[in-house]
Amino acid sequence: MTVRLGVLSTARINELVLPAAQACEQIEVLAIASRELARAERYAAQHGIERSYGSYASLLEDRDVDAVYIPLPNALHIEWSERALEAGKHVLCEKPLARRRQQAEQAFDIAERVGLVLAEAFMYRHHPQTLQVKSLLGAGAIGRLRLIRASQSFTITQAGDVRYSRALEGGALMDVGCYCVNLARFVAGEPERVYGEQRRGDDGIDLLFSGTMRFAEDVLAQFDAGIDVPTRDFLELVGSDGTMDVHDPWMSGSAEPLITIRRDGETEHLTTEPGEAYRLQLADFAAAISGEREPRLGRADATAQAAAIEALYASADSGRPVDLGEPGRPGKEPARR
Repeated sequence: MTVRLGVLSTARINELVLPAAQACEQIEVLAIASRELARAERYAAQHGIERSYGSYASLLEDRDVDAVYIPLPNALHIEWSERALEAGKHVLCEKPLARRRQQAEQAFDIAERVGLVLAEAFMYRHHPQTLQVKSLLGAGAIGRLRLIRASQSFTITQAGDVRYSRALEGGALMDVGCYCVNLARFVAGEPERVYGEQRRGDDGIDLLFSGTMRFAEDVLAQFDAGIDVPTRDFLELVGSDGTMDVHDPWMSGSAEPLITIRRDGETEHLTTEPGEAYRLQLADFAAAISGEREPRLGRADATAQAAAIEALYASADSGRPVDLGEPGRPGKEPARR
């Protein structure tokens, strides 16, 4: 089965997604939409896309489009995911799907009602390196997991970038910190308590966000994310018996991905099977549409991710830790002792 895909927006990330789609046998990019028809037509001609539309709504009316990929600004993710689902299209929405758990729950309620696939696009979760990290931890490569340390940051230099806009839900946590949160959840389960601090810019968005998360069995995670500081990509997993460093943990774009384990005074370098994260993500999406399996990042993962982000922002705004109560669900500030 070939999934005929429409893309809502000519966003920069398409330069990574479109080549991956061309390399994915299960995907055909049929249409592109922009807010301006002339721009969509130019983009379609440049990228060999058959159809172009001057509005997102017009693309959703195309009956030949089976599914859509949504790389719009964060604040538009839920709205257009819901509109696409109601129009009969499967949806792959760029991360983060939502800033609040209730928003994510509502979108998945619609997906289940209409019988369509909704998936959150964390491409790194499909890469063999990420899966190997989880497998090594499960096999006890560094003993019992104790601490996760992660960071992702870079400097946005373009004036007017949507990630600097509060109205469009920009900010460091939403843009890149969400990777650190997602990885911690992937290897440690759902956080029980979170604490966040942020440095805000003129528009009120978090330019730098630092968070601590507590998981079951006393596992802690510490992360930082920034959009006006030098580029940093870091992941260290500390266990009872050793440590694990992961090279290029988020983009997984290295020719030879590498995991370094230090244990008992010895160092072991493990290479990972190469993989194209964006292509693997699209293949997973297509497999879910065809009914072969559930999407790797479906309802449970996406709603819990939104819950963690919501709780972290609530903590940073209040200056106090936030208990999530039921796993993956925002709760309340812990009682002071």
